[in-house]
Amino acid sequence: MKRAGQKVVAGTEAPGTSQTSKKQKTCLYGSGFGESEACTSMDWGNLPHHVILRVFQFLTLVDRARASSVCRRWNEVFHIPDLWRRFEFELSQPATSYLKSTHPDLIQQIIKRHADHLQYVSFKVDSSTESAEAACDILSQLVNCSIKTLGLISTAKPSFMNVSKAHFASALTVVFVNSKSLSSIKIDDTPLDDPSLKVLVANNSDTLKLLKMSSCPHVSPAGILCVADQCHGLKELALNYYILSDELLLALSSEKHVDLEHLRIDVVSENPGQVQFHTIKKQSWDALVKHSPKVNIVMYFFLYEDEFDAFFREETPVTHLYFGRAVSKAMLGRIGMNCPRLIELVVCANGLQPLDDELIQIAERCKNLTAMGLGECEVTCRGFIEFVKMCGGRLTQLSIMEEVLIPDSDYSLDRLHLEVSKHLGRMWFPDMMPTW
Repeated sequence: MKRAGQKVVAGTEAPGTSQTSKKQKTCLYGSGFGESEACTSMDWGNLPHHVILRVFQFLTLVDRARASSVCRRWNEVFHIPDLWRRFEFELSQPATSYLKSTHPDLIQQIIKRHADHLQYVSFKVDSSTESAEAACDILSQLVNCSIKTLGLISTAKPSFMNVSKAHFASALTVVFVNSKSLSSIKIDDTPLDDPSLKVLVANNSDTLKLLKMSSCPHVSPAGILCVADQCHGLKELALNYYILSDELLLALSSEKHVDLEHLRIDVVSENPGQVQFHTIKKQSWDALVKHSPKVNIVMYFFLYEDEFDAFFREETPVTHLYFGRAVSKAMLGRIGMNCPRLIELVVCANGLQPLDDELIQIAERCKNLTAMGLGECEVTCRGFIEFVKMCGGRLTQLSIMEEVLIPDSDYSLDRLHLEVSKHLGRMWFPDMMPTW
């Protein structure tokens, strides 16, 4: 009863409280719906521009658009250039996709009023050709743009690959010619071609720092050589292995280039046994590392076991290796022998042969290794502990599924985590397989 009495007192108006004060409290802390227009404009509408702008930055695009209809002042803030420097166009077909799509009226408003404000732009499209073509149509209208980063993201194939090469190239040319300050471009899985790259280089050679263009079958080694020869500020490059060549590595190693920081190479095979992969000479790798001694060379492999023959037969300065399909014991043995700069190794699958010897060799020879992940593989507890003991505390990331580890006469799974934790210098447990 006492607590209930306190509530009544707290809700009672203090003597002398004016009606104006009461009204202000309602306007400032209430929802604002149903209040008079004068009250809304006096309190919410008169907030400083920078306060409203800060509020808008925390809202989703839909909520921001709704908030812009509160009053004229909020609508003015809605169109402040700072809010339109970063924008992601989402394009999908409602009949085939769960993705939300940016409203066509908003797209036209952006093109009409904010094209010259856009700086960090991405297009997220579903798998339909219609969505990809709509993205190209928008790009074609950005004639007053000054874009710095551009990303084309397909949530599922084929998307951009089904757009005609002429339509795609024409749309990109508008951005490449008008921006003149592009620094980061991510256009994987697109019909990008050599002439488009030449337009890019001709207009943005002084600013381009990142180019990510894996799975672009119309780009030839000559096209990427054009980029390597003229974009002297290039820091990050991602491409398919079929474009990689000794000539390209030597071009990236020439004195006029600044140091390349990241080189990502996707090695992909869609048809088992039908792809013959070329070999890169050790001298070409050495030239790149000599010119850019801190370069990270990242390789993603999606091959079948019989397609690895061309790789790691000589010393290769790769730093990060990811195997998305099964890889043989022999291949892992070559990595231990010929990848002295290796920092991270992730093996999705291997088979049913324990990898003790291969892991111990990797620990012995790859002195920079700090991260390891094993999926559907097998390692004895004894061999795994020996691997961890040799790597010691430098293993900052260690992700091993519990099913990978085979108990032996020396170590059970219960004892394993204590022994591994001791050598790592921190508490460690194997990962558990999800039950769903």
